[in-house]
Amino acid sequence: MYQGRQAITFGSFVFLVLFLTVMIVLAFWAWPKYHVYKLELDGFAALKEAEWSKQILIEEAKAREQAALMQAKAKVTLAEAEGKAMIVRAKAEGKADIERAKAAAEANKIIGESLKDNEEYLRYIWIKGLQEGKGARIYIPTEAGLPILEAAKPK
Repeated sequence: MYQGRQAITFGSFVFLVLFLTVMIVLAFWAWPKYHVYKLELDGFAALKEAEWSKQILIEEAKAREQAALMQAKAKVTLAEAEGKAMIVRAKAEGKADIERAKAAAEANKIIGESLKDNEEYLRYIWIKGLQEGKGARIYIPTEAGLPILEAAKPK
């Protein structure tokens, strides 16, 4: 029995050596193929990453272009609104000027009507103005040495 056991041990040893030799040969054969396969996968991954980066840049450029277009449209809309507001404001100011002119004309008409045939009041205002020293005065000498208060009006 002792010899049988030795044979099994020797047979196991031979099997183990052959198994290890086959495994080493297999490793030497498989390693380059695995290395090439790994490089191929790394290249494929780099290619996909480059494609995605390119796609991202394209989308960002489209977004910037769209934003610029929207800003331009907003500026045009704002300019149009400002132009319309200026037109409305100018029309309102024109109407206000017309109303002020009408009011001034009406006031002048009322003042003119009230001063008609009221020469005494006009002389009073003129004399008062002379006393207060307002305005420039021009004296025209006459034969009596008195200033002319009012030239004769045609009737």
